[in-house]
Amino acid sequence: MSQRPVSKHATTERQSADAVPPEPLLSDEALERLDDFLDSGRVDEDALDLISTHGFMVALAVAPSEVPTAQWLAELFQGEPDYLDDAEREEITGLLTALRDNAIALLEQGGLPELPFELVLDGLPPEETPIGDWCAGFMEGVFSDESAWFADDEEAAATLLLPFMLLSGLFDDEPDIAELAGDTQRLEALTRQLPELVLDLYLHYRVPPETPGRSAKPKPRPKTPAKGKKRR
Repeated sequence: MSQRPVSKHATTERQSADAVPPEPLLSDEALERLDDFLDSGRVDEDALDLISTHGFMVALAVAPSEVPTAQWLAELFQGEPDYLDDAEREEITGLLTALRDNAIALLEQGGLPELPFELVLDGLPPEETPIGDWCAGFMEGVFSDESAWFADDEEAAATLLLPFMLLSGLFDDEPDIAELAGDTQRLEALTRQLPELVLDLYLHYRVPPETPGRSAKPKPRPKTPAKGKKRR
């Protein structure tokens, strides 16, 4: 996967991101096509649905490592779908790749991704809403090469990933997470901030920390090949 360098301009745009409306990563028609395919009987019953797939592909856009296509397709579909023909295979793979690449292009410019649901919990537990499904899909993307996400600065990565973990419902058996998950006001606030939190994560992995006493233009951290799957 190729990337364009992130400049200081991207971080400047982050400061005014609240004034910029989020942008969709795929057209409504493309999302409907993916939804129809993922909801068909031609994919494994354990495959991700559309909302989880959206989160999964956004995580791959943010990821510090490049996960091989064959690996993320197998994880998303939990096997090989029963494609009608090679043309359909290329169509579906192309839509998924476009979702990821459009996310990269948008985040490179300091833009915010539009998520395919309302950013409101309405008092419901996150795991009973599309918000929880999306964050669970995002975390599945993290699990694709978990060690890479925590390699450089484990504490910072854990802090930035905490909102996604809280809203995913995947970690409720961990005491610290369960306690935080009981704060409904916190969960509502994190839900509203999800697009900004995605951008914060992206910039964390793309813009190196400044070195005191040096004014040279920072170089972006490129993606590295995935080193294998490590799950919690």
